[in-house]
Amino acid sequence: MEHQAACEVSGTVPQGAAWLAPWQLRAAFAARLSAMYGREVPAYTTLVDVSREVNEDVLRERGADAERLGAIGRVTAERHGAIRVGTPAELAQVGRVFGALGMRPVGFYDLREAAASAVPVVSTAFRPVDGVELARNPFRVFTSLLTPADPRFFDADLRQRLERFLAERELFPAELLALADRAEAEQGLPGGDAERFLELAVGAFELSPEPVDRAWYETLERVSAVAADIGGVRSTHINHLTPRVLDIDELYRRMTERGVRMIDAIQGPPQWDGPDVLLRQTSFRALDEPRAMRQPDGSVVPGALRVRFGEVEARGIALSRRGRARYDELLARLDAEGPADTRADRARALWPDHFPRTEHALAARGLAHFTYHVVADRPRDGRTPPQDLPGLLREGWVRADPIVYEDFLPRSAAGIFQSNLDGSGTRKDGEAGAAYDSDWLSGAVGRDVLDPFALYEGQQERSLGRVAQELRLDRVEVPPPA
Repeated sequence: MEHQAACEVSGTVPQGAAWLAPWQLRAAFAARLSAMYGREVPAYTTLVDVSREVNEDVLRERGADAERLGAIGRVTAERHGAIRVGTPAELAQVGRVFGALGMRPVGFYDLREAAASAVPVVSTAFRPVDGVELARNPFRVFTSLLTPADPRFFDADLRQRLERFLAERELFPAELLALADRAEAEQGLPGGDAERFLELAVGAFELSPEPVDRAWYETLERVSAVAADIGGVRSTHINHLTPRVLDIDELYRRMTERGVRMIDAIQGPPQWDGPDVLLRQTSFRALDEPRAMRQPDGSVVPGALRVRFGEVEARGIALSRRGRARYDELLARLDAEGPADTRADRARALWPDHFPRTEHALAARGLAHFTYHVVADRPRDGRTPPQDLPGLLREGWVRADPIVYEDFLPRSAAGIFQSNLDGSGTRKDGEAGAAYDSDWLSGAVGRDVLDPFALYEGQQERSLGRVAQELRLDRVEVPPPA
């Protein structure tokens, strides 16, 4: 068993393994991708090392409370990656590769509207959706799709040139896609085929040594650095990888002390003395990476591009629809009331007016999602348990365990993107943007893009059904959010 666990961390296929299930393929893929990215971007390895140090220190200081939102083994192994593709056909192929790993598209994110600079993409996140699968390995990949049809960014001529360029490239070899389809259909692969699948899958996201057409890249870069990164090259690559840390403020401080240049702010909710919710993220700044550049005369010269960076995240409790609405209202208020350089302090001051200071209050007011469990050793004294959830919590019949937020925030993702760009690009705000939504994206990927709120709600409702059954109640009444 220890050998199997070591193989999952290292990404190796156990010698003589007869079969690898999707979660084992996912764990091995995540480990290999992390090792590859560390070789390509050494500062990422520093980020992982500092994250591990911070997590060990937090666990030592807080004990069991540090694992309230996930066991330390899960947190230490946890990663999310980010990739960018250019066409619906490429997105559908990504869906096939990640489908082999037991990952489904969850959530629709429109970064065109979330970013102040030009970020012409819509996104989803491929991830496991079952609780057991998430506990085994919660690897996620935030996947962005270029939007050439949006006239705010691309005029008719550039759109035509861009779509022709994208149609001529191949990101994923046919052998990889065939193995992916087989792995998804058969729910795994035998050892030899698993090894070949992993080799091809990781290779598809390596940085290509092929020279970049400088003139074409710079044409797209004038519109958006993100557009150039997607449509200015004939390959794709892992754009960043993200470890999870238990104290992101301490990590930010330690990385800065080591001389690593971080972006200006931590994205997401502020640091405060109440429950952590949603997602906080930051990153080190994109670094110059050597790239061969093809000049207009056909010659190839040394060059450099700044597109890849290292991100880190701290995950909190999943908010309900009402809780998320409160969060969005707070963001709008912060936007309207003051300058960006005071935003963190203002958010910290306003936060207690929007959110309660305890998990119990979050649960009782329906602002966040929890799984509920009957307290087995509670003395009943012949009393009948109340039928309402606040009463069950108040009288100690049930306990509430927080559901970890497994998804992303478009405003934060856009903030990370634009913090790592050299320029803002161009966007014609006077024109109407092309319409993209979750249904459109489902059609593009060829799979239903799942609603993250529905996933959390379903998980919570199933736990309440079990509570009702164990306490012999007709149902557990959940009051409307306060």
